[in-house]
Amino acid sequence: MGFNYAVVGATGNVGREILQILAERSVPSSEVIAIASAASKGLEVPYGHDAVLKVDSLESFDFGNVDIVLSSPGANVSREFAPKAAAAGAIVIDNTSEFRMDPEVPLVVPEVNAEAIANYKAKNIIANPNCSTIQMVVALKPLHDEVGINRVVVSTYQSVSGAGKSAMDELFNQTRGIYANEPEQKFMENFTKSIAFNVIPHIDVFMEDGSTKEEWKMSVETKKIIDPSIEVHANCVRVPVFIGHAEWVNVELNSPLSYENARELLGAAPGLVVVDHRQDEGYVTPVECAGEDAVYVSRIREDLTIENGLSFWVVSDNIRKGAALNTVQISEVLINDYLS
Repeated sequence: MGFNYAVVGATGNVGREILQILAERSVPSSEVIAIASAASKGLEVPYGHDAVLKVDSLESFDFGNVDIVLSSPGANVSREFAPKAAAAGAIVIDNTSEFRMDPEVPLVVPEVNAEAIANYKAKNIIANPNCSTIQMVVALKPLHDEVGINRVVVSTYQSVSGAGKSAMDELFNQTRGIYANEPEQKFMENFTKSIAFNVIPHIDVFMEDGSTKEEWKMSVETKKIIDPSIEVHANCVRVPVFIGHAEWVNVELNSPLSYENARELLGAAPGLVVVDHRQDEGYVTPVECAGEDAVYVSRIREDLTIENGLSFWVVSDNIRKGAALNTVQISEVLINDYLS
């Protein structure tokens, strides 16, 4: 049985990747419709290697004949259109921040809490978590299942693609401008400081306690996805990398766990690949994970400064697993377990 899919935000980084992944994974579909703003109507976007889709306008689109919507248009747009699409009978899998903390909306990473999808009928909406949260919880899940996690301290190194195509252009133009002796202010639109040859400890808006909203997201989303008892302290940093987020994750476990056992647990977990050789090049970096589906774990070691401490390095393609792939995987579980 094929399902009618609509991809909203089809001209953006994530939307284009969703279309590519739908074609790669041969998701059962009768029709795939590309949708974006009225300004993009009539444009063509690739679907797989050989096909193209003509973009339809979100403002005038009727979702009455759509089964599943894969949505990544921005939170403000989702706030308006997602409930309308859901009311028309479509199931919306939303990749924005708009519905993540809604108690009636499942927040899902299939390798971690696929069973939460069962609750989609409350609003016909399923939320895709923040990209930095996704890769972390995939790595935390097997450890929490085995011995429990009390506390997480994570420092992220997030690529500019997490802020969209214009942010990628900004990094490129600033870097080129430095060598051309052009003022950096000429290319500053997305970030508060120059991103070229720099790191910025500021992602999203500041909150009253001094955290940024990105740091807050990692805490509350982890609690919703895995366990509300886990405490998370996040430090989120934007780095001059085009694609791929990296994270140093330090966990305080509830029971002892050796390096060997941790490595074995992580290596056997779905969606994870362990590359952990204590030698030169024995780890994965963001450049190497670009275009890959897996979450990679390296540099695993016991933290002897705290009781039951463990730390490890996590990298993943934030456009794929951190957004598009996770969205498509949710739709696959939805089809196989609830719609077929």
